[in-house]
Amino acid sequence: MLWTSWLVLLLCWGATTSGEQQAEERDGTPVEARAEPQRQRSPPPVEPLDFGFVPAAVYDTHAYFEPGPIGLLFHMVHAFLYVVQPNTFPKDLIIKVIQQNMGGIKIEEWRKPDNVVLLLQTIYYEAGFLICATIGILFVVLVPIIALCFCVCRCCDNCGGEMHQRQRKNVDCQRGFYTALLVATSIFMSLGVFIAYAANHNVSAQIKNTRRLINTNMRDLKTFANNTPTQIEYMTAQYTTAKNKVLSDLDNIGPLLGGRIHSQLEREVVPSLDNALRMAGAKVENAIKAMRETKEALENVSSSLEVLQEGTAKLQASLSGERASLSNTLSDPACTNGAVSSTCNTIRSTLAQLGINSDYSKLPDVNHALVNVNTVLRTDLSNIVQKGYSSFNDTPQLVKEQTKNIVSALPRVKGMLDKIGIEINGFSKMFPVEASLTNFTVFLTQGQKNIESFYPQIDQMDFYRWVSCVAVLCMVVLVLAFNTLGLLCGVCGYDEQVTPTTRGCLSNTGGNLLMAGVGFSFISVWVLMAIVSTLFVIGGNVEKMVCEPLANRQLFKIIDTPFLVHPAKKNFLPGMLFQNPNIELTLGGMYRDCYENNGLYHSLQLETMFNINSFLNRTVYNKDLAKVLEGVQVDLQDVTLLEQAGRDNLINFANSGIGHINYEAYLTELNKGVTISDLLSFSTDLEAQADQLPRGALENALKGHASSIRQIHRDQVVPMEQAMKYVKARSTLSQSIKQLQRMSNDLTVKATNILSAIDAAEYLITHNASHVVKRETKGFTENLVGYFKQYTAWVKHSLSSEVAQCKPISNIVDSMEIIGCSFIVDSVNTFWFGLGGCCVLLIPSIIVSVKLAKYYRRMDTEDVFEETTYPWLVAL
Repeated sequence: MLWTSWLVLLLCWGATTSGEQQAEERDGTPVEARAEPQRQRSPPPVEPLDFGFVPAAVYDTHAYFEPGPIGLLFHMVHAFLYVVQPNTFPKDLIIKVIQQNMGGIKIEEWRKPDNVVLLLQTIYYEAGFLICATIGILFVVLVPIIALCFCVCRCCDNCGGEMHQRQRKNVDCQRGFYTALLVATSIFMSLGVFIAYAANHNVSAQIKNTRRLINTNMRDLKTFANNTPTQIEYMTAQYTTAKNKVLSDLDNIGPLLGGRIHSQLEREVVPSLDNALRMAGAKVENAIKAMRETKEALENVSSSLEVLQEGTAKLQASLSGERASLSNTLSDPACTNGAVSSTCNTIRSTLAQLGINSDYSKLPDVNHALVNVNTVLRTDLSNIVQKGYSSFNDTPQLVKEQTKNIVSALPRVKGMLDKIGIEINGFSKMFPVEASLTNFTVFLTQGQKNIESFYPQIDQMDFYRWVSCVAVLCMVVLVLAFNTLGLLCGVCGYDEQVTPTTRGCLSNTGGNLLMAGVGFSFISVWVLMAIVSTLFVIGGNVEKMVCEPLANRQLFKIIDTPFLVHPAKKNFLPGMLFQNPNIELTLGGMYRDCYENNGLYHSLQLETMFNINSFLNRTVYNKDLAKVLEGVQVDLQDVTLLEQAGRDNLINFANSGIGHINYEAYLTELNKGVTISDLLSFSTDLEAQADQLPRGALENALKGHASSIRQIHRDQVVPMEQAMKYVKARSTLSQSIKQLQRMSNDLTVKATNILSAIDAAEYLITHNASHVVKRETKGFTENLVGYFKQYTAWVKHSLSSEVAQCKPISNIVDSMEIIGCSFIVDSVNTFWFGLGGCCVLLIPSIIVSVKLAKYYRRMDTEDVFEETTYPWLVAL
């Protein structure tokens, strides 16, 4: 891991040089994270920017190993080791042993109770290996002793050393059984030799794969070193994307912001405004209709009143003249006579009936109210709705007019953004990453050459190893050769008809070969067992204590145990890399991140040393730029649907005096007749009374007056009652008066409703719409800030997952596991497994070979049976 720490220190050089800057960043980041305001409504989504893809590095190493057919043998060995050692990995035990013996192991300290307990736990965990190792040691020690005793025993003609074979009836059966047993033993020994040879050959065959893994890992490291500067350069260059987008939006702020405001107004304000304006429009239309009807009614009243006043004035003049003339007639001295005076007095009392009953001249004038209504009608109230819609239809142009200062400030904003880009590029150039990685590439090239220079020595050492293992296997093969040749010679040369003392040379040779195999077995088996025991103890423990924990990552948990190395140092890895053991960085976490091909910035948690997010937030969105963006202000509060003059006219209309007209007087006059009494009846009565007078001038005068009254009735009263001009005038006047009387009560209400509806529509535009405008303006500025936030988030994501992807580091760990465990340890364990099986089988091979050699070797003496009178002896 030394080269890894060197690489990390090169990449992070300079990030830890300013303690104050780190403190400011660590103090500032949480404040910025907490400063995000709570919003009552989620802002509109920011348009995503396309920053492209960081140039990805393609790594060649595939740290995966499939052993093929020999994998079955590996699984057999693993199963055997599990039987020997079924306990789980003693992580806690190892941690305790390391922590309690950190200062070194002293013999006197083992007497402490804690160490005694640890020792007993260690023995319990290693019980399987200890038992097997003890058996192997006993085997190594006892086999030479037993072999020596066996040789001495046979020299004393014991233990099968006597060259005499007793004759038994089951001789053939015993010989066949021993032969079959020896053949089976030899076959299994051959299988063990094959397993051991396959494992031995696998080590040599995997050396080529080892070279391939080394070469690909070196290439990956070079790719990592060469590609990282390009990735950093691409990442810093993408700031231009956010900058250009901000400048583009500011340059087109009118259409963009205005379009957004208009869209939101259509979605949120227009439905309500439609209702308000429809209501206002309906009320305005009703009011306008009422005004026009009022105007028509007032005009009708004025014109009809003039006609009626003209007619009644003429009739009044005629009747007044006739009444005066009749009164003069009744003043004639003739009316003073007693009989005549009563009639004259009666006539004189009826003179008051000669007058008009409807006096239209006393009715009030309506011209003042008519003038007020005409003044109100000159106000264009129907244009209110169009004003309401046009108030926000021109929103883009309004936004453009109100944001001229922003557009004019674009060169200054561009200068700010260019300065920020220069700062970012300058910051990326501040660290000698490219030079350091170039030196690292040179170091890798030189290191690869140094490794390749050892390849001939490795090949030579592997050849010696291969020869040594083959020589060890040849010991077993030699025993197998003796057994095979002995069986062939013995079986082929055996003759049932000959006696043990007369056996042929071939059969005797077979027996001697079997005994030679026994002798060589005694010579080599303890050596082989010593080799097997040594490899078993070493290889088995390496498999259980290193390879298996490395495969399931339990080994990382031991290394990552807090305060394992030193009581004052919490974490080992950051203490080694950054001299700061308090960083929460673990080897297992780093391996996991690198295995997932994340960036080195995230894998090594470099944000704890240098927070790139805080730097970008402080650099990309500074105070000067914030002030410029805060200047984006749009206001719709100047919208007016009805000017003050129009409002005054409506109020004047409500106060136009229509409600003060004496409508009862009009109706009362219209309901009266034209004259006080019927002129025809009056003239008839006058003639009748004239007939009661004596004939003479007075009678004729009264009859003349009656005729004149009939003429007035015929010429003036009848036309006023029957002529269309007067009838229409009276009818129109009556209807108009009634209409005005009915409408006068609603005029004030209608005017008030119009003003209230207009006020509501204006409030909706100036307040609700302004709220939308402010919100969208704020959203627009947040979008501009959001582009920079997108860039900082993309930079952070790229640093975490795309820049300096550390897959080569996990590949190196996996390659070391493959080479050390899959290539070497599994092959070594398979080798001692096969060889150990041969050693175990050599014991029954020795016994069976000694037994079987008796049936093939030529004996010195044999049992002889002569004919006798005691036949039962033959049976014995």
